[in-house]
Formats: sequence, C-alpha cells, structure tokens
Amino acid sequence: MTAFLIVLALVALVVIVTLVKSVRVVSQQTVGIVERFGKFKTGLQPGLNLLTPFVDKVRYTIDMREQVVAFPPQGVITEDNLMVSIDSVIYFQVNDPVRATYEISNYIQAIEQLTMTTLRNIIGGMDLEQTLTSREEINEKLRYVLDEATGKWGIRVNRVELRSIDPPPSIQDSMEKQMRADRDKRAAILTAEGMRQSAVLSAEGQKQSSILTAEGDKQSRILRAQAEREARILKAQGEAQAITTVFNAIHAGKPDQGLLAYQYLQMLPSIAQGDANKLWIVPSEIGDALKGLGSAVGQVAGITQQAEGNWEAPQLDNGQVPEIDTAAPPAAVAEADNAVREAIAAAESAAVSSRSQAAPSSPSIPPPAPSQEPPAQEPPQR
Repeated sequence: MTAFLIVLALVALVVIVTLVKSVRVVSQQTVGIVERFGKFKTGLQPGLNLLTPFVDKVRYTIDMREQVVAFPPQGVITEDNLMVSIDSVIYFQVNDPVRATYEISNYIQAIEQLTMTTLRNIIGGMDLEQTLTSREEINEKLRYVLDEATGKWGIRVNRVELRSIDPPPSIQDSMEKQMRADRDKRAAILTAEGMRQSAVLSAEGQKQSSILTAEGDKQSRILRAQAEREARILKAQGEAQAITTVFNAIHAGKPDQGLLAYQYLQMLPSIAQGDANKLWIVPSEIGDALKGLGSAVGQVAGITQQAEGNWEAPQLDNGQVPEIDTAAPPAAVAEADNAVREAIAAAESAAVSSRSQAAPSSPSIPPPAPSQEPPAQEPPQR
C-alpha cells in the first residue's frame, strides 16, 4: 500500500510538472522566443500559450515597447583638435524579436558602440563652434546612421538626443571671457547709440528752440518797428496838426507888434529865475520891442506890422470861433501900457538881484552896466 501511494504521488507530480511546462502566460507588449531542441520554433504572443513539455523551451523574452538608453559621456575630438565630452540618449524599439535575438547577441551594447563611433565621425568634421551650435544637425545625422545600421537587427531608432556637449575647462573659461567681452561690447555699443540719439535729439531740440526764438525775435522786432513807425507817424501827424492849428489860430487872430512885444516882455521874468543865474543881461532888442509896443504905426525890422493872408480860426469844442476885435478901446491900450511898465520893473529888479547874488562869488568880474533904454513913449490914443 505504501508503494502504491508513492507511485501515485510521483505520477501526480509528473502530471503537475508537465502542465507547468506546457502552459506559459506572456505579458502585453512582450514576445517569447520558443526553441525546440535548440532551434527556433515560434514566438509566443501575449496571453496564454501551450507548449510541448520537455521539448519546447522559452529561450528569450523580448520587450516590444520603446526603450530609452542613456550612454555615459564619451570623449570626442573636433576638427580643431579640441576634446569635448558628449552625453547622448537613444530612443529605440524592437520591431522583429527574432532578428533582435539571433542577429546580434546584445543589441543595446551594439547601439552604444555604434553611437560612439558615429559621433566621432560626425564631430570630427566640425569645429567647436559648429559642434555647439549644430545639435539638431548632429541628432539627425546620428539617427539616420543608427536607424540604417540597426534595421537588419530588427530595431528601429526613433530619436537621438545629445544631452550635453562639454568642452575642456580652459576652453569654457575662454568662451566665458569671449561672451563677457561680447556682452560688454554690445552694452558699450548700445550705450554709445543711446548717447548719440540723445545728443541728436538735444541738438534738434536746441535747433528748433533757436529757430523759434529767432522767429519770435524777428516778429517782435517787426512789430516793435511797425509800432514805432506808426507812433512816429501819429506823433508827426499830431504835431503837424497842432502846428497847423496854432499857426492858423495865430494868423486868424491877426496879432500886431504890440501883442508880440507884450509876450516878449512877459518872458523876461522867467529868464531871470533860477539859482544858477549869476549874471543876467537885458537884451538890446527890448528897446525895439518897447518901441513897437509904444508906436501904433511904427515897424520893427523882422516883425510885420500886420499879418496878411486868409487863415481859418481853430474850431472850439462848442463849434464857435471867438471873434477878435482889432480896434482896441483906449482903456485896453492903457491897461496894456501898465502891464508893459510892470514887466520892465520886474525885469530890472530881477537883474539887480542877480547882480547882487553874483558879486560875492566872482569879485574880479564887474557886473555889466544895465543898458540904458529910452523911456517908453505912451502910445497915442486910438
């Protein structure tokens, strides 16, 4: 009985092992490579698969998803003999798991080596500046070469990225200095352009200001000149009208020698007034004036006996012209004679006071003798 149980247990164990060997579950986006006696038999698709136990064997399991592999930095020499360190990333996907399994032993290592050799080939034809500024071009060339080389392995390279391109530290220092110098240069150029624009704008502003000031000065001078001209014209016209009015008034009043002599004598006291008058001389023409005043028919040289001509008398505010009576009454003549005598007396007293004031200040100069004038004759009664 014990032997029967042992045999039954062994049979059950063999059955269980056979079931385990004959059933295989494959995950999604995964392909299993099945070999029979060391030869490729088939590929297992995702899901539940049945195998021949102890005959079929799953040798490899291939991931069909897109994979990302980052390679360590590689040293590459540029065309100008500078060593740069390039760090790259490869995005690829297995299209044919059979070829990826049997065409190459380790496709990841093969892609890495191929990437390094391709980078050296591409970077070797560029200088440092082109290498730093041509990343897109390098990525495209590298992807094209890798995709063409890995196609026979059942692998498709989707994308290649250069994560970093690091030149030597000395070159980095030189580049930083160059960039700093370029920035300083651009800053200096911008500052100079700003100062130039500011100077140009200031000069234009001053120019416009000077032009406007000159135009304003010109206009003001023109206006002042016009105003002065008009003022002079108006003043001259006013003086001309005043002279014409006075001239017409004098001739319309028909003045005679007596009136002129009377006016002349009235001005003598005004001549003698003033603190600065140290010496006063009675003009010799006063005798002629008195003669003209005292004589009704006499005539003095240079003074007309009676004005001739036709002049209009000036109009007064009320529109009336005063009439002048040429025939003076005897009372008026007597009053005029008294006024003449008073004027002569005032003139003589002013002359005496002037001589008395001038005597202390200038003792060496004798005062002039008063001119002896003949006594004024009384004018005949008209």
